[in-house]
Amino acid sequence: MRIGVLSQWFDPEPGPASLPGVLARGLAARGHDVQVVTGFPNYPDGRVAAGYRIRRRFDETLENVHVRRVALYPSHDSSAIRRTLTYGSFAASALLSGVERLRGMDAVWVGNSPVTVAAPMWWIRYRYRIPILLHVLDLWPDTVAASGFMSNGKFRAVEGTLNSWCGRMYRSASSVAYISPGVGRLLQDRGVPADKLTYVPLWAEEHLTRRPVESMRAELGLDERHLVLVYAGTLGGAQGLESLVDACAKVDDPNFCCLVAGSGVSEADLRRRARDVGATNVRFLGRVPKERMPALMATGDIHYVSLRPSAMAAYTMPSKVQATLAAGKAMLVAADGDVASVARESGAGIAVGSADTALVLEGIRQAAILGRRNLRLLGERGRDYYYRTFSAATGVGRVESALRKIARQEVSHAG
Repeated sequence: MRIGVLSQWFDPEPGPASLPGVLARGLAARGHDVQVVTGFPNYPDGRVAAGYRIRRRFDETLENVHVRRVALYPSHDSSAIRRTLTYGSFAASALLSGVERLRGMDAVWVGNSPVTVAAPMWWIRYRYRIPILLHVLDLWPDTVAASGFMSNGKFRAVEGTLNSWCGRMYRSASSVAYISPGVGRLLQDRGVPADKLTYVPLWAEEHLTRRPVESMRAELGLDERHLVLVYAGTLGGAQGLESLVDACAKVDDPNFCCLVAGSGVSEADLRRRARDVGATNVRFLGRVPKERMPALMATGDIHYVSLRPSAMAAYTMPSKVQATLAAGKAMLVAADGDVASVARESGAGIAVGSADTALVLEGIRQAAILGRRNLRLLGERGRDYYYRTFSAATGVGRVESALRKIARQEVSHAG
């Protein structure tokens, strides 16, 4: 098949932004001609990656995947105006300089976040008459509300427009993929027909977990006595990390250490909070380079996943869930809904409910009682569950099947 991929995010961007690259390479490895339209890499800090400079367009081939990059305004700070410029500039550039690369494809996979990608998506669908598999990676407008990126007043002013916009995206797509059971149910409630939906959970960057690595304990001054809890990811409003900091301040075990790696709009406030509440056992590492993430994963005995209590928390599935399971590590999950269900079903997690200080503290105490050896056993269960449920091979296969189906339907309708 000739398959297109339309995503603002792509290699060499790390974390969840790398997942479209895994998909593209997986499809190419199965013999498909894969053409990608994406932006210049600048996630997560808004700085263009080394080796790239922004220009109108730039073509390259990465591991048999043909990539066209188009210009955008790079920003990932807390400014709603600059973030909107980032999203809007990619959509405009993709429409003007990118979509021509996808003419003649049998089907196109589209990552829905940000929803401004609808502009080039609609051109592909209606101008080129190519079927679209829209993968709902983030549920909009819910993501905007939960992130704290926009004030309540501003959000209410645009909520109706965003809902209408997303509804048009779902209707124009030939098929809509969802990443967790809760999202699938919600999309049905929002009018997407059940026969148009397909379950495609996301996968981890598995190559980062396939070889043993040395942990960072020695360089961080930690030894085998220390029980290490790691949070790695975005430091933003949706994660509710204040309760983690407050809980750590109440842990009196001198061998307990919490490592916080990442950056985001809440980083300065969290550092200040740790100082104010006396959480001396919390260490902020800042952004850890992608190549060091396996070592950081190996350092933790248990990894923290949290979501601030909200309606959206019930169906949000952070990418670190799959990353932690694939790495064979135990999880402390301070969230309800689909994430808590995975923690229980996998046997890899301690699920304590919402991100509340008392509940998080109880989870840390449970981890301490289990000890490092038993936490390793939980992690081994999680790795087995990951390869049964979330692996990249499984996910790519599901996407491939969905693309084949909508391509056949398009040919049938044309005939």
